[in-house]
Amino acid sequence: MPPIDPKLLPDDVLGVCRRLRGAGHQAYLVGGGIRDLLLGRVPKDFDVATSALPDAVMNLFGMRYAVPTGLKHGTVTVLTGEPPTHRPVEVTTFRGEGAYLDGRRPSSVTFGATLTEDLSRRDFTMNAIAYDAVAGDLFDPFDGQGDLRRGLVRAVGDAEQRFVEDGLRAMRAVRQAAQLGFAIDPPTLAAIGRGMDSFRKVSSERVRDELLKLLGSPQPSRGIELMRETGLLAAVMPELLEGVDCLQNRFHRFDVYRHTLMTLDRTRGDAIVRFGSLLHDVGKPRSRQPREDAPGEFSFFKHEYVGAEMADDICRRLKFGTADRDSVQALVVNHMFFYTPDWTDGTVRRFIRRVGAAHLPALLALREADVLGRGFDEDPDKETGELRRRIEEVTVEDAAMSVKDLVIDGRDIMRVLGIPAGRQVGLVLEALLERVLDDSSLNTRPTLEALLPEVATRAAATARNPA
Repeated sequence: MPPIDPKLLPDDVLGVCRRLRGAGHQAYLVGGGIRDLLLGRVPKDFDVATSALPDAVMNLFGMRYAVPTGLKHGTVTVLTGEPPTHRPVEVTTFRGEGAYLDGRRPSSVTFGATLTEDLSRRDFTMNAIAYDAVAGDLFDPFDGQGDLRRGLVRAVGDAEQRFVEDGLRAMRAVRQAAQLGFAIDPPTLAAIGRGMDSFRKVSSERVRDELLKLLGSPQPSRGIELMRETGLLAAVMPELLEGVDCLQNRFHRFDVYRHTLMTLDRTRGDAIVRFGSLLHDVGKPRSRQPREDAPGEFSFFKHEYVGAEMADDICRRLKFGTADRDSVQALVVNHMFFYTPDWTDGTVRRFIRRVGAAHLPALLALREADVLGRGFDEDPDKETGELRRRIEEVTVEDAAMSVKDLVIDGRDIMRVLGIPAGRQVGLVLEALLERVLDDSSLNTRPTLEALLPEVATRAAATARNPA
């Protein structure tokens, strides 16, 4: 493995190490930043391990640039550069640790440890490499570089102890394997299952954050499959396991679970879009019914609605915010659309309105991945290409997609019809929008006001007889 090129290290990060060294302390860059440099990747952040005690770090960098983010655990965040382009560099004192009682943090820490002792408490060997940025020396007591060459995620020391100490390390193992395209060392993989008691203590928010990082990897199915093999999936989203060996029909080569993984890998978009992809068919197993006209095959009537409710439950369990939860539900409930060339412009506009313009790009990306996930090398553009073009045609600047886009509003309706504010006004607005969805040229003030008496009569009749 080639050595680290000092030119790749930012001057401000080197400056932190030099200042610590100049004050007589040891200072090493550690963790993911060094791992990424060794892999030829651009690090997202840098951490420093030092022999300096937290108070010494605070005094050395001053209150303006040193933030006491975790003094009792030995961590000070040093802000380099000038605002608004500060870079936060976590500087942590070499430490030993007491017992982990909550599956997250040690009950106590002791300062004065050696560098080797400090590295020995870290999760995986590839994250337990230290680099003296001033002298240019690598310190690798657990052969992390060898594991990087071998493409292995391997725990430092006793794997079971590492997972018992911090329950989230199990998710980090599968996430990093997915991100880097690595395998998990067999003893480390086996130890994940034995550390499930600690994993169950981890907060839903922390699990969710690791899951989203996993879904942003080049091949997220690798991580999901590792979750299944280790028992993590049963603890986080047991609903997905219902798709294992859940056979479908002639239009799908794979069972629901395998189809889901194939669709997930082919979905273009951010982690939230991919989470929607992961759950798009989650309702199929609970909706499956034998097809009377095709023995051995099954139908999944309204599985998208069942799936949307299940997706909502999963998102709430993992503490997703409202906006992300709504986005995931929109993908799941709307993914079963079938475009045909005989759709009118009004049908296309109603489709846009039902889905929501903001969700359209993600939904079309999911649909294309869903086609590829069927496993028959189909061209997804045959199902979505023309629809994309139609959407572009009807979403002109003056097209009305909601009542807010109409050139008249509720006050105009009350004035022209002489009716008070109330439900009738909303019904009339919706009825006007239905007319405009079919013919966008109607969206002018004279035309809509002229239509009001007729539309109001029809809206009132519909309200009396909704069937």
